[in-house]
Order: sequence, then structure tokens, then C-alpha cells
Amino acid sequence: MESLVAAVRRADAEAVTALLREAGADPETVDEHGTPVLCLAVETFSLPVVDALLGSAAVQVDRAAPDGRTPLLRAIDHGAHDIVGRLINAGANLWLTDPEGRDALALTRYWCQVKFSAELNHRGGPGRASRTTVESESGNIVEEWTCGSATIRKSHTVILTELEPRYGIRPPFEELLARALAETNVDHEVWWATTSALQQRRDPAVWDEAAALRESADPRERYFAAEVLRIMNLFDDSDDDPYDAPLVDLFVPWVARERDDRVAWSLTAGLTDALDPRADEALPALTRHGAAKVRTWAVGGLRRAVESGHPEATAAVVACLEDDAPAVRRVACMSLGHAPAEPTGLTGRTGRTGRTGPPSASDLLASRLLDPDESVRVEAAGRLALRGDARGDEVLDGLGTIGEDSPYRWLLYDVFRYRYRAAQEAAGAPPGV
Repeated sequence: MESLVAAVRRADAEAVTALLREAGADPETVDEHGTPVLCLAVETFSLPVVDALLGSAAVQVDRAAPDGRTPLLRAIDHGAHDIVGRLINAGANLWLTDPEGRDALALTRYWCQVKFSAELNHRGGPGRASRTTVESESGNIVEEWTCGSATIRKSHTVILTELEPRYGIRPPFEELLARALAETNVDHEVWWATTSALQQRRDPAVWDEAAALRESADPRERYFAAEVLRIMNLFDDSDDDPYDAPLVDLFVPWVARERDDRVAWSLTAGLTDALDPRADEALPALTRHGAAKVRTWAVGGLRRAVESGHPEATAAVVACLEDDAPAVRRVACMSLGHAPAEPTGLTGRTGRTGRTGPPSASDLLASRLLDPDESVRVEAAGRLALRGDARGDEVLDGLGTIGEDSPYRWLLYDVFRYRYRAAQEAAGAPPGV
């Protein structure tokens, strides 16, 4: 039988889970040097492997390796931002220290202040360092550097930003903005960390500071501001939605004049998430924006208006069925699937309803069953199935068995539930799903 150490080093979360649950492997297993497998897991940057080990009640989250570093301190050293957060949530002690006497915050600050390349060479030995961009478990990007035996992700500013509130430290708005601006790519995880840190303060002063940046000449500052405002409204859990109407007041005129595609996307996403019905009025025009990402969010945001039968919203969504971008066409199918049911039922796998006049929503969905992009065909077929229309069944049947990681998993689950309930009702039995 394969050892737990080997499975962890290979970053095979499925094998680790099987060894723990089925083979009774000890989550406190150590390698030939006495290093616990949780410390080894940190070095793989595999959050699923760490999760599998933390899922065992027997694991000691603060057990140090022979070098004196706990899993948390090791994760900070490696810049494994996602794993740092997971270990803290699992109860890791922030105040335990490394052999140099540094706790979690002090070690993170050390990495933020030291010359990164010099420290990488010190850890990995002589030789040329290589750099690559990887996607973290959270979906953002980060630089991963390797030199000799050392692989370290340049995420220490992210870790610092997320540690500070736990130590009662509250950096000013300007400092968090500067941390984000230090990374050119807005998809870098520091952009999410800094905007999220401000959102979590739930402070009207943060709203005012962000709103003031909407006139900045720097599009990245405007993007930062739009993101702060957007997620402040999105994650607000108060009963009176204090930011919803102010967001629409700001975003509608702003998006009309915004020329940067990244900022326009954030503004469109904010309007899509808003509850204020005035937000829907700006979305039809945005379905014709030059950036596909903006069009995708705009057409998705029109779902509620389409569901209520709003003619302008429906016309905008229908036009997007012919968009050049597959993502836009797919989301247009999703939104159109919520259109009110046609007065005449559809039967079988054949063409149109028996009525005359413009094509129905179902007919329009059926027109995408031959789309060159599979995701569009599947979305159209799934939305037809959810309307009781079998014209797309051949597309769905052709997918075969769908795994948990399939992008179609939840759409097909909805189709399964719909069909199950329909069969139960036809048989006169109460629905069971």
C-alpha cells in the first residue's frame, strides 16, 4: 500500500483522503526526517491535501517540524496564502514563534521588508531563479518563484493584509490602495485581499473614500474604488440595504462615461448584483459594450427583467444569442430560459410551436442547439429541458456521464430535479426532490 507521505508529496488529495478514511492512516505520520505530513502538505501548495488532513480529528495543527516551524509558519515562509487562511480557521496559534522568535505577523512582515530575490537565493541555494504565474486555489493569480530547492509564492503582502485585523491592526485606506497598486495585474490576489479588507470594515467612511476615487485619472485607482463599492453592497447583510441605492446612483452615470474595460466590468457587475430596479435600466446598453466580459455580465443581469417580460431587456438578450463571444451567447441562453412560458405548449423534438408571429423564447433557444460552441449548445438544451421542451435532449444525452468537476454539473442537476418532479406529478405522487 502506498504511504501517506508519498501521497502527500504527490499532492494527491484523493489518495490522501482514501488512506485516511479507508486504510486508517495516521494523520500525524512523519517522513524520514521527522517532518509531519501536514508540514509536507504545505510545501505542495495543495489546499485540497491540507483540507483532507485537517478533516481528521487526530491531526495536530500546531505540531512543529524538527526545524521548529509549525505548519502555519511554514505556510507563511512559502507564501501559501490560501493555506495560511485555512490553517488559521482550523485553530492554528498565531503567537507561536519560529527559531528566530518571529510569530506569524513578524514573519510575514519580515518577508514584506526583505529583498525577495536575496531571500529566495538564501533559502534555495545558488543558481538562477525562475518565475511563473500560477492560479491560486481562490482563483486569483500569483507569482511563483523557484531557486534550487526552494519554491516560494510572492503572496506575503496578501498574508499581511489578512493577518492584520486578527492583531487589531487597521491600515488606512491609502496604504491598502498602495499595496494593490504595487501589483500591475488587477487579477493578482492582493487586489482581492485589500478590497475585501476594506469591505469587511463596514464603515461609511470607506464608502466615501472609495467614491471619491471615481474621478481619478488612473484607471487602476478607479477599478479599486469600483471593487470596494461593489463588494460593500454585495456582502452587506443588513436588513435595510444601505448601499444599494447609493451604488446605483454612482454606478449608472459612471459606467456611461467609463472607457476602461476593467472598470466597466466591475461597474456592470455591481449593477447586476444591485436590487434597485433602476440598475436594470442601464444593462441593455451594456450588452453592446466592446468588452465581452462586460457584455456577459450585463446579459446575465437582465435575467430578472426577462423573467418579468420586460420587452427591452428581452430584446437585448435575444440579440446576444448572435454575439461573437461564446460566453455571451451561453449566458444569453441562461437568461432567456427564464422568459415567461409560451401560451402554446411545445411537444417532442421538432421545430416550432404552432402559433404565428415572432419566434418564442423556446424556439430561440432551440436555434442555438447547433451552435459551434459546446457550452452554448448545452446551456440551450438545459434551458429547454427546464421549460419542458425535449428538443435539446439529444445534446444532453450526448454528454454521457458527468463528473463533479464538470462545468455542466449544476445545470444538469437542475434538469434532473425538474424531470423527477414532473414524473412524480404525472404519477400523482408528491414530489420527493
